[in-house]
Amino acid sequence: MAANGNEACGFANGESSVSSNGCSKDFAKSQPVLVNGSAPEPSSHSNVLQPERFTFSPEPTIEDIRRMQAEFTDERDWNKFHQPRNLLLAMVGEVGEVSELFQWRGEVAEGLPDWSESEREQLAHELSDVLIYLVELAEKCRVDLPQAVIRKMALNRLKYPASKVHGSAKKLRALIKGCFSAAPITPGSSVKGPTANEGADLLFRKTVVP
Repeated sequence: MAANGNEACGFANGESSVSSNGCSKDFAKSQPVLVNGSAPEPSSHSNVLQPERFTFSPEPTIEDIRRMQAEFTDERDWNKFHQPRNLLLAMVGEVGEVSELFQWRGEVAEGLPDWSESEREQLAHELSDVLIYLVELAEKCRVDLPQAVIRKMALNRLKYPASKVHGSAKKLRALIKGCFSAAPITPGSSVKGPTANEGADLLFRKTVVP
C-alpha cells in the first residue's frame, strides 16, 4: 500500500495558480466545466440533456498532493527508496489491486450501484494509492503534470476531432483506413494507389500530427 500522507500538515494559505482539476486557472475558465454537479447544456450533437456528471472536491489540488507526499516521505527518510523505477512498479502494483476489486464482476455500471459502502471505501483507498504514486513519479521525473495534461488534451482534440469520431470507439486511424478500403478500384487500371494502411497513415499524418 502507498504511504498516503495523512499525517502531513494542512494546505498552504496562498492562492494556487493551479485549479482543483490540475489545470491552470486561465485554461479552466475557458472550458465548459460543470460546477457542483449542475446539469450540462445540451450537446451540439443531441437535443437530449446528458446525465449530471460527478465532480471532485476543490481541495486538495495536485500540488497539494505532491507536497503532502513529499513531506510524508521526507519525515521517514524514504526518498532513497522512492525513485522513478520503484515508484512506477509500486503504482503498477496498486493498479493491480484496483483490478482485483473489479475481477469476476462482469460489466460494472457507472456509479457502482451494486457495491457496498465497504467496497466503495476500499476502492477509494486503492485509487488514492495509484494517484499518490503517479503524482510522486511525475515529481521525481520532473514532469509538471497539470501542464502536461493541458498539452496532451490539446493534442487529443487534434487527434480525435468530435466531428470525425462522435459516437465511435474506433481509433481515428482505423476510420481513415476504412475510407481507403471502401474506395472503388477501376477495373483494368494499371495505376497503383496506396494501400489502405499506407493511405490512412499518410492522411493521418497530414491532418492530425502537428
